Amino acid sequence: MKHLVAMCFAVVFLTACGTSVPLNDVPVVDVTANSVQGSDANGTGVNGTGVTPVDLGKTTASADASAESRTVYFDYDSFVIKPEFQSLIAAQVRVAKAQPTRKLAIEGHTDETGGREYNLALGQKRADAVRNAMAILGVPQSQMESVSFGKEKPAVTGKDEAAYAKNRRAEIRYQ
Repeated sequence: MKHLVAMCFAVVFLTACGTSVPLNDVPVVDVTANSVQGSDANGTGVNGTGVTPVDLGKTTASADASAESRTVYFDYDSFVIKPEFQSLIAAQVRVAKAQPTRKLAIEGHTDETGGREYNLALGQKRADAVRNAMAILGVPQSQMESVSFGKEKPAVTGKDEAAYAKNRRAEIRYQ
């Protein structure tokens, strides 16, 4: 009888610990660029083709001059890094590798649509996507930290798509 009561308690406890926040599978990619976990069918995950090689020799160390050159923008409800931001990430990898004692904070942000919990999770996925891309290109994981601010720190105020697009981002900050 004690075992039955303990088992029922455990089931109720574990059910209460669950979340109603719908999250896609977070892709895990090892430093050899081999996909460890697949992506989802609607394109909000990292595609299964791996990472497109980027020539680090074409970037400059002056890439950390402006905040705009350290911001990766995302589509609505997505944490896929768009191809146009690969050179930006490569430039930041070059800067980070040139300054190995400098720590990086990768901050994930969302627009104001959606709930607080969902936006925090999505912001974390965006920050992790940039962190993983930088790790694949050679920045040590120990040099980077990813954090989500969700919708709490908008870059632009406004209730239109132009403002929302500027808020769906991950920012690379040097500390």
